[in-house]
Amino acid sequence: MNKVIQKTIDLGAGREITIETGKLAKQANGSVVVKMGRTMLLATVVSAKEAREDVDFMPLSVEYKEKYASLGRFPGGFLKREARPSDYEILVARLVDRALRPLFPDDFHAETFVTVELISADKEIMPDSLAGLAASAALSVSNIPFHGPISEVRVARVDGHYMINPTFSELERADIDIMVAATMENVMMVEGEMQEVSEQEMLQAIKFAHEAIKMQCLAQQELANELNVVKTEYCHEVNDEDLEKRIHEDLYDQLYKIAKTEKAKHERADAFKKAEEDYVEKLQSENKEEDDEINEALVARYFHDVQKKAVRNLILDEAIRLDGRKTTEIRPIWSEVDYLPAAHGSAIFTRGETQSLTTVTLGTKLDEKVVDQVLVQGTEKFVLHYNFPPFSTGDARPYRGVGRREVGHGNLAFRALKDMLPNGSENPYAIRVVSDILESNGSSSMATVCAGTLALMDAGVKIKKPVSGIAMGLITDTQSGKYAILSDILGDEDHLGDMDFKVTGTRDGITACQMDIKVEGLSYEIMEKALEQAKQGRMHILGEMLKTISEPREDYKPHAPRIVQITIAKDMIGAVIGPGGKIIQDIQEKTGTTITITQEGDVGIVDVFAEDKEAIEAALRRINGITEVPEVGKVYQGKVKSILAFGAFVEILPGKEGLLHISEIEWKRLEKVEDVLKEGDEIEVKIIDIDKKSGKLKLSRKVLIPKPERKDKQEKPKTDNK
Repeated sequence: MNKVIQKTIDLGAGREITIETGKLAKQANGSVVVKMGRTMLLATVVSAKEAREDVDFMPLSVEYKEKYASLGRFPGGFLKREARPSDYEILVARLVDRALRPLFPDDFHAETFVTVELISADKEIMPDSLAGLAASAALSVSNIPFHGPISEVRVARVDGHYMINPTFSELERADIDIMVAATMENVMMVEGEMQEVSEQEMLQAIKFAHEAIKMQCLAQQELANELNVVKTEYCHEVNDEDLEKRIHEDLYDQLYKIAKTEKAKHERADAFKKAEEDYVEKLQSENKEEDDEINEALVARYFHDVQKKAVRNLILDEAIRLDGRKTTEIRPIWSEVDYLPAAHGSAIFTRGETQSLTTVTLGTKLDEKVVDQVLVQGTEKFVLHYNFPPFSTGDARPYRGVGRREVGHGNLAFRALKDMLPNGSENPYAIRVVSDILESNGSSSMATVCAGTLALMDAGVKIKKPVSGIAMGLITDTQSGKYAILSDILGDEDHLGDMDFKVTGTRDGITACQMDIKVEGLSYEIMEKALEQAKQGRMHILGEMLKTISEPREDYKPHAPRIVQITIAKDMIGAVIGPGGKIIQDIQEKTGTTITITQEGDVGIVDVFAEDKEAIEAALRRINGITEVPEVGKVYQGKVKSILAFGAFVEILPGKEGLLHISEIEWKRLEKVEDVLKEGDEIEVKIIDIDKKSGKLKLSRKVLIPKPERKDKQEKPKTDNK
């Protein structure tokens, strides 16, 4: 057995994290177990011995898996085993991937697989905040080249104080919840949600997280040093310095001019492509005489490097962007609501060459998303889905369904909007927002936030405040110290730039963010400037949005379903449902409604859902009839159920009958009840007494009928006294 080594990280307040290696999964290139409380994560990393010949990028795969056995639970579903990754597992894997990927050497192209598994779970400890640390530690103790270590932590502001890796219950009280990944020196990734906080408060949270991360990186370095880790030598790229120099000299000026022409996305791409094809053709004709083949893959790589340099220098030297905008300028915006007449709410948001068509659908509790994760179970009242079909970028390929990128972008937009939705009785609906990206040239997730806000207001959902979003970019030159912060970036500016920083918020503060940094040494000063520039851009975009619709519609669309919510006594829930659901099913069938009942504390919450107002009212009459407690002195519309010699039994509420004695039917004496009433008659009656022991009801009809005047005496004739 190999030597088992442990390192401990003190988080304060009696909390600590341990990293252990040498006990489990020893055939992997690197493996560790990270433990906090009863939560344990096993992280492994394996890399291929050599890179494939046709690969010129880093083929990294990151998986995060939660084992139901870690908490002593069976998986749901027919097979009772873990299946495809849940959205949550995909999101955690993406957080780890985005932090690790920039730190592999540029020329390292061997397939590498990082797997993090939750093998033991504590109900209060959130495992996602440990996944980045576990993955980095596995890489640190392996022989795989890696410019780390890194770590990820969750920083939350709970009751006004910043905390590292809070518990589930503590996080419920937080107004800042962000994940931060960093090396010892640099912040690499930020993602999270906030309740309308300022830019300065967000920066303070990031700085607080970075200090904790430095301690975790130090523990990983000590672990690697104790193991005397030696990184493997590799050679995954063939280079030709003469060809690289020649391509730069031959093409830089031409590519700089193309970048400066302010062409549209596809025209610009075609111009760059033609320049590359013409140059390859030129090289081929030159080499034909020498009977020598050129390395087209190498030419393509150097061509891309020159293109990247030309575009970046154009921005840094002349402050000119690919589409001619200034660095702070936002692309033209137009929007429209109520575009889809049959949807409950819809909006188009177009910014430059990026366009989202977004819909809102209103549903009942039965439409709520069921959440069945290892540590989280329940329902989600609000969902947001993001779709990115290939035609949105002009790609001729099949659409194979939702990918990891779509899950991530949808989650960012979800976090941006969710806290602005009305709570409790103000919003009885389950809400689904779907963003279909019809065109894309940068920042389609932010277009989703804007279109989602417009569509919600169009649907009549009383959102607290409208939300807008913007994607910021960065171009830096470490040698000269020059940098340019770009507002509302294009797709090419994201691809060729050093940062992708998305920020969403209301007029009063930030609601969500996502930042990926691709260079080392990004200062907090630059980050602060980027946040301030983002705020200005957000406010401009919000102003343009509000020109289309400035506040939620006063009412839902005429064709939108309606929900009426009432509360009933807890002990009446069973009476409404009935044995085996018989009564509630009967109400739904006869009224054409959908009814859900949930218990909250000492009351039952009843939602009645239908497209017809009369149907809702009919269902409510039935429910109120079942739950109402009869009162002395109250008048009811009743139905004669049976007739006996001494009176009639009248049903005043569903399942509740009272005795109408023959003496209480009319003011005059009756010989037979049938002289006035017959079974099935509907009559008004009043409760005149309720027996305290038996609860039997005594009814009267005559008290609701005017009493005849008494004729005591005949009127005497008048006499003349004269």
